[in-house]
Amino acid sequence: MDSYDCGVIYLLRHGDAERGDGDDAARPLTGKGERQSQLAGRALATLNAPVDACLTSPKVRAVGTARLACAALAIEPEVVAELAGGGFDSDGLAAGRGDVMLVGHEPDFSNEIARLTGARAKLRKGGLAVVDGNTLLALLRPEELAAIADAAS
Repeated sequence: MDSYDCGVIYLLRHGDAERGDGDDAARPLTGKGERQSQLAGRALATLNAPVDACLTSPKVRAVGTARLACAALAIEPEVVAELAGGGFDSDGLAAGRGDVMLVGHEPDFSNEIARLTGARAKLRKGGLAVVDGNTLLALLRPEELAAIADAAS
């Protein structure tokens, strides 16, 4: 494994999305998915998570999730093709960017969590994993993110 200068990596699975009509990349978030995305960002802000950058899959549902979550974090998401589907190297993507949130898809995120930490985890839509090096620090369901976000209200 390559050695990268990386901080904490936040893996946020896109929120609930419309079923679509065959063009998987064009499926937008549902109202539920929009709420999940906003709450994820608010939860991270409530926790004072030092997210320095956000990289997102180019698929519509992921970009929507990233934009809504990043609004609470005062950062702009950057679209990267590597997160569109299939394997990716989160350390390589995050290198030199500080603490980074990646927004993308299953099963890619579960596979990346396993590669980095050895943990067998599955992210629900709107769920978040927090990885520091080879340690899975947290695996949060959308309900838990909502409770964190609502605690600040």
